[in-house]
Amino acid sequence: MILTSLQHALKTIPLGLRAPLIREFEQALDEYRAGDWEKVGLKAGKFCEVAYWICAGHVTGTYAASPSKPGNFPQACRDLEQHNGTKGRSLCMQVPKALAALYELRNSRAIGHVSAEVSPNHMDAEFFLRGMKWIMGEFVRNYSQLDLPESYAVVEAVTARTFHMVWSNGDIRRVLEPMKTASQKVLILLYAEGTPVLVTQLQAWVEYKNGTDFKRKVIKELHKKAWVHFDERAATAQILPPGQAHVEKSGLLVMGS
Repeated sequence: MILTSLQHALKTIPLGLRAPLIREFEQALDEYRAGDWEKVGLKAGKFCEVAYWICAGHVTGTYAASPSKPGNFPQACRDLEQHNGTKGRSLCMQVPKALAALYELRNSRAIGHVSAEVSPNHMDAEFFLRGMKWIMGEFVRNYSQLDLPESYAVVEAVTARTFHMVWSNGDIRRVLEPMKTASQKVLILLYAEGTPVLVTQLQAWVEYKNGTDFKRKVIKELHKKAWVHFDERAATAQILPPGQAHVEKSGLLVMGS
C-alpha cells in the first residue's frame, strides 16, 4: 500500500508535518482520479506549504509543530538556498525551487480566484501531481530509514504514473475501463469519491440494470468482505480502509490491469 509505505519511509519527519503532508498528497491523488482538476491545484497549494516547513526544519534543525502559510512564499523558499553548502542542495535549493514553481502556478491560475483569466485544466493538474510526486520522492530519499531496496521501491511507487481512471461531468461518473467487473467499478468509484454514495447513484454509474441484484450481488458482497460499508437505512455505500488498501494493492487504478 503506497500511503502506508510513505508513513514508514517518512516516520522521522515529525507527525505534525508528516500527517498533513501525506493527507494533502492523498487527497490530491483522489481529486486527480475523480477528474476534479481545480481541487488538485488547491491541494497542491496546501501540500507546498507543508513541504516548505519540512525543508525549513531540515535547514534549522527545529521543525514547526504544525504547518502555516509563510507571509512571502517565494522569498521564504529563496531564503533556504543560503544553507545548501552545509545542508545539501536537495532540500535547501532543488525542492524549494520546485515548491515555488508549483505555488506560483497555483496562485496565478483561476484556482481559488473567480476573477482570474485562465481556467484550471488537465495540463495544470498533470504538472501539480507530477511535481508533488517528485517532491515526495525527494523526501523519501532524504528521510527514509528503510534499507536501499525498500526506499527505492517506495520512490518508484510514488513516482509511478497515475492514470485518470474516473471520468466525471457534473453528477455523472464513469470508470474508463469497461472490462472491469461491477464490483471493481464500485470500489474504484467509492475510492475516488471518498464519501458515502447513494446505492442508486452507484447503480447508475456502473450501468447495472437490475437494482435488486446490484444490491445483493455487488454491494452486500463487498460489505461482507468489509471493503465497503453498506448503510441500509441511508441506502448508501462508503469504502472502508481494507477496501482502500485492496484498490491500491491490486492495481485497479492502472489502465489495462
